[in-house]
Amino acid sequence: MNDTPGAGVWRDVDRYFTDHLLPPDPVLDTALRTSEEAGLPPISVSPSQGKLLHLLVRARRARSVLEIGTLGGYSTIWLARALPPDGLLVTLEAEERHAEVARANLARADLDEIVQVRTGPALDTLPVLAGEGAAAGVPYDVVFIDADKPNNPEYLGWALRLTRPGSLIVVDNVVRGGAVLDPGGGPSVAGTRRMTELIAAEPRLSATTVQTVGVKGYDGFLLAEVTG
Repeated sequence: MNDTPGAGVWRDVDRYFTDHLLPPDPVLDTALRTSEEAGLPPISVSPSQGKLLHLLVRARRARSVLEIGTLGGYSTIWLARALPPDGLLVTLEAEERHAEVARANLARADLDEIVQVRTGPALDTLPVLAGEGAAAGVPYDVVFIDADKPNNPEYLGWALRLTRPGSLIVVDNVVRGGAVLDPGGGPSVAGTRRMTELIAAEPRLSATTVQTVGVKGYDGFLLAEVTG
């Protein structure tokens, strides 16, 4: 057996499990289609990754979620569906055009009552959330970071400020096709490496990474629990 199958096999295996474990979902399919039609970049999480986020929120029995990086709201729908009826998800999007698409997708999913889409640079919005306190869902039970990678160290710092022991922090796209190994790999790699170093030195976090292959290529995510 070939120990190093190509990307075609990765995609086929991903589709096999998706076909068996994730029933067709017109709402999610529409969210992807409208995002594509609006010209948004095709960088949403895969269906299997979305389901993983959903299960993490459910397993944590989360009541409040913070998402940094909304895009068209595809991952937002997965996260919000795992919340109880009185839960709250706050999602931050820098681009107003992306936020408009996300709001429409969330309305079609009947989730606009429990999801707040806030626009503007996240590093401007995060201090506002901290100031609002409980009204904004602080402290959050789950934080999903999937925005501009050079700012990952700053997003991590805010995630620690806005969570409590037992909260989960998930960071997407940390492997970057293996480029994370290259200290000169550019701003996105530099941000990911610096974030990793901060986590390694942070006694309040217990973390691991999972490398992934599939329809999104070769990448991975980081999962951390706030322990103190």
